[in-house]
Amino acid sequence: MFDYGASADLYSARVGLKNRRKMAYRRFSQAADAIRFAIEVLPSASLLGSLLEVEEQRFGANDIRRLYDDCDYPLQRCVAVDGSDVLLPVEVTASDE
Repeated sequence: MFDYGASADLYSARVGLKNRRKMAYRRFSQAADAIRFAIEVLPSASLLGSLLEVEEQRFGANDIRRLYDDCDYPLQRCVAVDGSDVLLPVEVTASDE
């Protein structure tokens, strides 16, 4: 079982000048916060090249999305409103899974 409370390292791709890819690094005290940041804050292009490391296990973009969508994810999820940058909380029920 995944530990959402464990500390986590997030390496996210940054598109630099002339399409050079660079990596940005952030440390989170809880994996749940790193997952939320990756899904709700990072641009889609950065998420595709991201890597989450938790307790010596590595998770790519698809894994990060799966962890965010999992019913065990402990934080409230947010969704974009009408394709804008505005995020609103959304409740997830068992029937939404």
